Amino acid sequence: MTYTVEIKVMPLKELLDPQGKAVMSGLQNLGLNTIADVRIGKNITLQIDTDSEEKAKKIAEDASKKLLANPVMEYYEILTPNP
Repeated sequence: MTYTVEIKVMPLKELLDPQGKAVMSGLQNLGLNTIADVRIGKNITLQIDTDSEEKAKKIAEDASKKLLANPVMEYYEILTPNP
């Protein structure tokens, strides 16, 4: 069975997000002053062929730890796999 797994990768809250700050400045220049903060991250979708949701989540976890997220600067969240 093929599972679709969504992985959200975001900068650590303790770190400055230069891209988010640039977007925040642009939004303020457009007059959108009610937006309090902007953080820019990545949304990654994996199609995983395996026989269970648990295995799909484990594969996504391994991929995130080994390649998709830099633990020094980012954290990741794996959303529930969908068949």
